[in-house]
Amino acid sequence: MTNLVWFRNDLRLADNPALHAAAAAGDVILLYILDERAGGASRWWLHHSLSALGAEIAARGGQLVLRRGDATEIITGLVKAHKVAAVHVARAYEPAWREADRALDAALKRLDCGLHRHLSTSLFHPERITTKAGGMYGVYTPFSKACQEAGVPETLLPVPSALRGPKIESEDLADWGLLPTRPDWAGGMRAEWTPGEAGAKARLEAFLAGPVQDYATARDIPGRHGTSKLSPHAHFGEISPRYVWHRARAAGAGEGVETFLKELLWREFSINLLWQHPDLRRAPIRKEFKDFPWETNRDRLTAWQTGKTGIPIVDAGMRELWITGWMHNRVRMICASYLVKHLLIPWQAGEAWFWDTLCEADEAANGASWQWVAGCGADAAPYFRVFNPVLQGQKFDGDGAYVRRFLPALKRLPDKYIHAPWEAPPEILAACGVRLGSNYPQPLVKPAEGRDKALAAYARLKGEDPA
Repeated sequence: MTNLVWFRNDLRLADNPALHAAAAAGDVILLYILDERAGGASRWWLHHSLSALGAEIAARGGQLVLRRGDATEIITGLVKAHKVAAVHVARAYEPAWREADRALDAALKRLDCGLHRHLSTSLFHPERITTKAGGMYGVYTPFSKACQEAGVPETLLPVPSALRGPKIESEDLADWGLLPTRPDWAGGMRAEWTPGEAGAKARLEAFLAGPVQDYATARDIPGRHGTSKLSPHAHFGEISPRYVWHRARAAGAGEGVETFLKELLWREFSINLLWQHPDLRRAPIRKEFKDFPWETNRDRLTAWQTGKTGIPIVDAGMRELWITGWMHNRVRMICASYLVKHLLIPWQAGEAWFWDTLCEADEAANGASWQWVAGCGADAAPYFRVFNPVLQGQKFDGDGAYVRRFLPALKRLPDKYIHAPWEAPPEILAACGVRLGSNYPQPLVKPAEGRDKALAAYARLKGEDPA
């Protein structure tokens, strides 16, 4: 009997329920269909992740079949050609894949072939974590408590020892054009990341070997290696969320471990929100924010995107994102807040930029996090809570290590002025080689001015006199 596995964001062999169920039944067809929605950085990661997965499958006697096109047409064609008994897939929460699953299920029923969806990319099915009244959660803290009470299953599925199936024509990964050519902007990502299941496990083990113990505080310091940097691996499913949860639990019971587990549950909460709000990336959950008085300023958006706002912690973050395809979480909040509050540019514009430049551009996490910062999401920070980017930089990058890494034009500035170079006396700027408006920009909007603009806009939304 032959079963088909449709890989999506579960690009791994270990603890993969869809793969385990299919392989246990006999021969397998292992299929990946190109997700055309991926942004540039995600496409780079996907290429290397698929290459790694294909090599691991080949080592076990199998073949990763690559196709692009309509999923229902591709899969039903394989089902008919190879007498497939059942199709197995990781349960998806993204609207496009949910719709694809409905269409595929209907088509397979006509062929007397079953579609089996497995819990693989999250810790819980969204409908399992509900309030006592049976509703869905909109606040993180009670949601996380409900998850803790539900408990994460401890059984982890092994890697199949052999993967055999019919030889099938496959497209060539190189022909998909997922890698940049001219210009080749991926050098920083190649230096930073090892996509694939082996890279994911190595990253987790390095984190659990020491940094996790200080995670509760170190995760806020962008100049330190204090975070797990697992998010791209988790997004592509190169490592099981259950495996991460239980390996972290085994690392101890300190504050660092507990904080890390709460971050895993924030990821779960984001999935839950996407399940409830399929348009999470585009439409505010709080409907009143549809009428927010945003401003349209293409030049300011471009300055933000390219790290030329004149606010060092913001510019360093945006340059880290462009170079590495990732940005430190504390800095993400600062950069996002500056865009939607100091510049009054719609959060959807920031979300779209992150979608294209983040290796782990994730529909749930990206949408939920941007709505949180913009004050329009579930359990969001109030819009009137405006981050002062200078104070944030001074608090979390006091020695300027992070800013100096990504803004070499400022590297000679004293710590006192590294986060507000416009406040430095002219003689200090000259001695440090900083020419504001030349080799480093003047700020588009200074913190106090931006805060006043944000609060005035919020007052207009509420129908109040902003004066």
